[in-house]
Amino acid sequence: MARSGFTYSETQRLNNFAIEPKMYVDETSRTGFTDYAEKLNGRLAMLGFVSLLAFEALSGQSLVQFFQNL
Repeated sequence: MARSGFTYSETQRLNNFAIEPKMYVDETSRTGFTDYAEKLNGRLAMLGFVSLLAFEALSGQSLVQFFQNL
């Protein structure tokens, strides 16, 4: 019997979700000065900058003024 990518249940109904996907292990380094680390750092910096702009637009005061008034 050739493997067609489909299996059948006990009641002979088509069960095309029964085959598990092939798994692999990604062994690339995720520490140090890698492309992954640089992209993550840049994305977090952009998120922080946009959050600062949103805070200033919604509160009407800068972050320095906010901390001076605490």
